[in-house]
Amino acid sequence: MDSSTDRKAETVCMRHLTILMLILFFSPIWGETVNSDNGRPSCSRCDLHLCCNCSYNGFTSIPVVTDQALILNLSFNNISMVTQDDLTGHVRLRVLDLHGNRLAAIHPIAFDSLWSLEELDLSDNLLTVLNHRWFSKLEILLQLNLLNNPYSTLGSPPLFLGLVRLRRLMFGGPDLKELRKEDLSGVTNLDELTVHGSNLARYDSGTFGNIWPLGSVTLSLRGPFSTQPMMAAALLDDVCNPETQITLLDIHWKYSFPIQPFKESIRRIRNLSLHNLLMSDEATVSLMALIDGVPLRSLSIVGLTLTGEGRWIHANWTDLRSMDEFFVSDVTILDVLKFAMTVQIKFLLQHQKKLSIINSKMFLLSCYLTKLMVNTQYLDVSNNLLTDLTLSYMVCDDVETLQKLRVLNISGNPLKSLSALSHLATKLTRLTHLEVSRTGYSSMPPSCSWPSTLRYLNISRAKLTTTTPCLPKSLQVLDLSYNELKEFVLVLPFLRELHLSGNKFLRLPPGGSYPNLQTLTIQSNTLNIFGLSDLQSYRRLENLEAGYNKFVCSCEFVTFLRSQLVGSGDIKIKDGKHSYVCDSPLYLQGMAVGQVNLSIIQCQPVLFVSVSCGVALFLGMLLSVLLWRCHAFWYLKMTWAWLKAKRESQQRRRQKNMEGSEPLLSYDAFVSYSERDASWVENFLVPEMEEQSDTDSVNPTSPLTLCLHKRDFLPGHWIMDNIMTAIERSRRAVFVLSENFVQSDWCRYELDFSHFWLFEAGGDAAILILLEPLSKDAIPKRFCKLRKLMSSTTYLEWPQEEDRRPEFWRSLRNALKRDDELEN
Repeated sequence: MDSSTDRKAETVCMRHLTILMLILFFSPIWGETVNSDNGRPSCSRCDLHLCCNCSYNGFTSIPVVTDQALILNLSFNNISMVTQDDLTGHVRLRVLDLHGNRLAAIHPIAFDSLWSLEELDLSDNLLTVLNHRWFSKLEILLQLNLLNNPYSTLGSPPLFLGLVRLRRLMFGGPDLKELRKEDLSGVTNLDELTVHGSNLARYDSGTFGNIWPLGSVTLSLRGPFSTQPMMAAALLDDVCNPETQITLLDIHWKYSFPIQPFKESIRRIRNLSLHNLLMSDEATVSLMALIDGVPLRSLSIVGLTLTGEGRWIHANWTDLRSMDEFFVSDVTILDVLKFAMTVQIKFLLQHQKKLSIINSKMFLLSCYLTKLMVNTQYLDVSNNLLTDLTLSYMVCDDVETLQKLRVLNISGNPLKSLSALSHLATKLTRLTHLEVSRTGYSSMPPSCSWPSTLRYLNISRAKLTTTTPCLPKSLQVLDLSYNELKEFVLVLPFLRELHLSGNKFLRLPPGGSYPNLQTLTIQSNTLNIFGLSDLQSYRRLENLEAGYNKFVCSCEFVTFLRSQLVGSGDIKIKDGKHSYVCDSPLYLQGMAVGQVNLSIIQCQPVLFVSVSCGVALFLGMLLSVLLWRCHAFWYLKMTWAWLKAKRESQQRRRQKNMEGSEPLLSYDAFVSYSERDASWVENFLVPEMEEQSDTDSVNPTSPLTLCLHKRDFLPGHWIMDNIMTAIERSRRAVFVLSENFVQSDWCRYELDFSHFWLFEAGGDAAILILLEPLSKDAIPKRFCKLRKLMSSTTYLEWPQEEDRRPEFWRSLRNALKRDDELEN
């Protein structure tokens, strides 16, 4: 029972250990590991620029990060506090982002080691009290963000006293209640100031008064503007300067408001932006009265909600003659059916040079309104509901309208007819720029009329499939990006910039049609390849962007493009090496062209084949010489002859065995000799061997049968067959060696066949007779067996003295004795 319990406990422990190992294994994927020294997590997600992005990791405390980090992003974690040791050693850190955590406590000296810190973001946390000690060592801090924390005051002593280099300051939130005059002590000049005080209850006049210069100010003062206009006016008065861009956020004016408190400060504003503005008719009239006669240069309203009916008749005499630019976007009219403002907005249209009404659900811009725009040079009515029909009402037939208009942007409207557009543009005699992107144009008429002044035309992100001579020849810049074009062959002699990205081009357009083209953009098409000849057709081309295409990485293209990417050509590749990626061949797919290295086999096949054939020919010749020197050809030739003769001999042997004819062995020895040595063989060897010997009276010997080619070869048979047959039918082979033998061709054949026969019959089957002194070196080297025999076997030398010859014959007879004679 105990052992079973132990096994169960062991199994549970193993499971827990496995889970722990999996956690430790996969934790680096999320950038977090546990530091065994102090229990703090660690983050290793740092790039080559020492930027460590540790956001969205669920950290509950500051992780351990390399002390070489320059940027540390810890936003959107669950960090609740910063201790005094969490950031120790990060003396090189320049940017620290703790935005979107749960910070409620920061140790007073937590940031003391961050001497190089330039940007600090503590926004959207839970800091209820701000401590000036946090920033006492941050002398070079440039940007500080304390927005949307639940503190009610900035604290005491002054929070920013030591931040002499601070240029961008953001603080406040829904809980901020008061701003005292000493709160901004130490802040002398700012490029950007953002204050959120929608529930601000106290403001000491002059709190921001000592900050100069002040580049831009963003204020969110919804409560003060509605309930405490005097306090809001005092704050506004401190920051309003002609050089300061003022932006007011989240203002809800449901009723008329007193304008007198703001009169003095508003006169010093030149550029005013209102974001998320809600107004009634009464509030609109009050706003117009407030800015009446003010030397305001630009007014921008983003996110305008109108709750009234557009009855602004009392604002009809508003003087806005100094205002050059009016911008309004994202307009919502709550009761659009009752809204009737068009007859009362003359004051908004007649003086502005730059007018923008964007994303306002406007479906009609009537001739009555456009004829009021006598000074308008820039008109942007993009992202509205204008159609081809309503667009035709934009210009009056009997009265000249928009005669000063140079730039017209009607992008993002449901337009479908280029003919209607060209008809409208023809009446705009000074028009130079026309933006009609994001429309429904799918085709072009064969011809169109355009003003001769038109230089810039943007018809990108439409549905065009072809182009026609409808496009004006006066164009200098043409944007046809993100259509469905496959070719572009129009002649545009003055064109300087052509943008064709996002289409279906397979090749570059012909450069001869654009003699003045300087910039060509043709990214994200289906281009496979282009070369130097294509670019040279553009006489003045300077800049090219052709990345993100389906390039076929051939040798020519890779070599050419790599030279262009390093700047060796006259044309600059502006979109960088990373955008030029191979699509084929398959093994190079996804690889940057600049990293491709193709072999000579792929790039120079003709040269490779030529060199390979030359090398192969040379090696073949070298091998042939080597084989010749090593007598390989002779071995092959004789092997083939031997095999052939051997096969025929075996056939003859089987046939004779079947016929029961004489036995195959019929000679005691085959004699191989030179014709020049025939006299010795016939006069000495044959008589002595084939006749009954009486020299030995004790052991008389029977005569031997010798095979001589002159006598025993069958006439009419192939000489090779005769030699092979004679050798096979003989028990021994006698070689009569002399200089004549070595030089004889027939002797060579006999030696050749004997050479193979010796491997089969054995070395004792050969008997060597030297008629004259002859070294083994006189035997050709290819006869390795015979040369070896001369070194290892005792050979017989023909004695010149007659008294020694009986001994010679006796030795030869003993060597040629039959097996039965040896047994006896």
